[in-house]
Order: sequence, then C-alpha cells, then structure tokens
Amino acid sequence: MTYAAPGFEAKICRPEQLAARAAQIARPLVFTNGCFDILHRGHVTYLAQAAALGVSLVVALNSDASVKRQGKGDDRPVNTLADRLAVMAALGCVSLVTWFDEDTPLQRILECRPEILVKGGDWPVDKIVGGSEVSSWGGTVHSIPFIHQKSTTALLEKIRRL
Repeated sequence: MTYAAPGFEAKICRPEQLAARAAQIARPLVFTNGCFDILHRGHVTYLAQAAALGVSLVVALNSDASVKRQGKGDDRPVNTLADRLAVMAALGCVSLVTWFDEDTPLQRILECRPEILVKGGDWPVDKIVGGSEVSSWGGTVHSIPFIHQKSTTALLEKIRRL
C-alpha cells in the first residue's frame, strides 16, 4: 500500500512563493515568527491567540542556521527545519508556514504585508522587528502575554536531568 503526503503539507510555502500565496488567503492576515523547535503548550496557546486576532495566520520559522546564530546552544535546533515546518503546518490555526535564513523575518513581513504583526510577551511592541513597517501601512503590532510559562530551553534542561 502507498500513502500520499498529508494534506497539511500544502501549507508549507517556499519563501520565494510567499507574496503570491499570501495574496490568495483571507484577510486580515496575522504574521508571527520564531524557532518553534520543540512545540509545547505555551507555543500552541500563543499561536491560537495570534490566529484569533485575524482570519489567516502566517508563521515564519528560523532556518537551522538562523537558530544556531541565536546562541541557543550548539545542539539547537533539536528538530530540523523540515520537521518543524511539518509540525507547524499540521496545526489547524496556521494558514501558511514559511522560513527565513536571515537573523530577522523582516523580508518575509515585507513580502506578505500582514495587517497584524504578533510576538510573544517577552517582546515589547517597540522592539518587534517589522513593527514600524506594518504600522506604516495601517496595520497593528501586538505583544501577547504568556499564559503558560513554558520554554524549550527549560524543557531540554529537564530532559537532560532525567
């Protein structure tokens, strides 16, 4: 028996296709980004809250090289970009998932022109990359407070102790 690729993988969007794909999804469009290395309750709660601010949610993931440059540790990311993209695409609240190799997602933000830009509560609004650009075209920028104090780094430390 052969199996087809899961349908959710159609949500994975190559960076060079983002502008065209984002133009085809319902607006207002919410954009967020991150590593999302080991998906946990804090991540999925945050993503659901972000999605609720608009109609469509685009998530841009740091490439493996971009994660390494963030200084999270030599063993990060634990999951490869391909695996992280597939897990993110499988979430019902996510409309499209793409990636960036740069240190910031600014180019992806400019390509999809979201009406709403979101980051987690550890980011003050005035420090969110792309905030001034989104505001300049009439969009809004949000920092969503954490409900569940979870951390991939803390989770990995716990696993290593066990």
